[in-house]
Parts: sequence; C-alpha cells; structure tokens
Amino acid sequence: MAANRWLKPEVYPLFAAVGVAVGICGMQLVRNITTNPEVRVTKQNRAAGILENFAEGEKYSQHSLRKYVRGKQPQVMPSVNNFFSDPSN
Repeated sequence: MAANRWLKPEVYPLFAAVGVAVGICGMQLVRNITTNPEVRVTKQNRAAGILENFAEGEKYSQHSLRKYVRGKQPQVMPSVNNFFSDPSN
C-alpha cells in the first residue's frame, strides 16, 4: 500500500532529482577517497605523516574540467548575451 502512495507519475521527477544528487555526492566521495592526496586510507600511508608532495596536490586541484573551463568566458549562452548587449544589432 505504501508503494502505491509513492510510485505515482507525479513523483518521478522528484526521484530523478534526488537520484542525480545522490549520484553527484557519491562521485565526489569516491573521487576524494581515491585521488585526494590528503586522504590516506591504509594504515601504512597514515603512518607517513604530513607529506610535502606538491606535484600530487597540484594534479588533484588542477583537474581536466578546471583546465577546460580556464580559458572560457563565464557565460552560459554567449550568443544570446552578445545579441542583447551589443548595440549594433
């Protein structure tokens, strides 16, 4: 009976939005556990203490998405912005 209450077509977008949010959180958690140089899961790595490994930290912070966006203008729709802001049009 409870399944009939929640599995209505009106609730599908809510399930989709929550599913996407949980997926993004899960992806970020896995990324931090696997690639963050400050997170040490094994006992041997935790015993190492503070490491001065700047190359690994820079590799983590300057990931491919950040490198791709670095040269772009911060506009969502540049053609629409140029159309409405350019007085010659």
